[in-house]
Amino acid sequence: MSDQQKADYIDDVDVDDAWDEHPSDAELEEAVENLEESGFDVEVVADAKAALDYVVDAIPSGASVMNGHSTTLEEIGFMSHLNEGDHEWENRYGEVFSIDDDEARAAARREAQASDYFLGSANAIGRDGTLVAADLSGSRMGAYPFAAKHLLVVAGVNKVVADEDAARERLHEYAYAFENERAQEAYGVESYPSKELVYRQEGTEGRTTVVLVEETLGY
Repeated sequence: MSDQQKADYIDDVDVDDAWDEHPSDAELEEAVENLEESGFDVEVVADAKAALDYVVDAIPSGASVMNGHSTTLEEIGFMSHLNEGDHEWENRYGEVFSIDDDEARAAARREAQASDYFLGSANAIGRDGTLVAADLSGSRMGAYPFAAKHLLVVAGVNKVVADEDAARERLHEYAYAFENERAQEAYGVESYPSKELVYRQEGTEGRTTVVLVEETLGY
């Protein structure tokens, strides 16, 4: 799959750029505190390089690794590292998309949801400690609630908003304008947030880590 960036679609969408504003230091601190109270581990890093370094160090040798599509993961360089870098992981993503048969690939993709480590992003993060993500098929975030043994959610602080209601509004009014353009280019079909996840709490200690990057990443 080709590398696709937010900038590729900026001229084709009609959105309010205010949805990409960064939180204040106090607002970011509030988000971190409430995410941790909701059971998520949180790591705040300065930039894309630090984000890549963190997730690479977090995944042990021999682990099976899968991801959902994420512009953020592309922007921090994770996809290049997974597919071409020096690591000793089982690249479930590469295995899945090397399968030519549609039915067999879909079956392998479902199995890969239960990988040791699943990586993705969120469309918005509420300062009340809520993550919101959605996609058309559910394949991008199907592992989030339970299937994956460990989940790493990487997001720029531009996705931090006031609360769950604002997070869902950001999803529908901003993020999916970009995702719809991407889907038409990548797959030839329009997208729709038909399967939406509101992730309010993580009950398994150490399972889910939110990596907040103090840069504008993804959409």
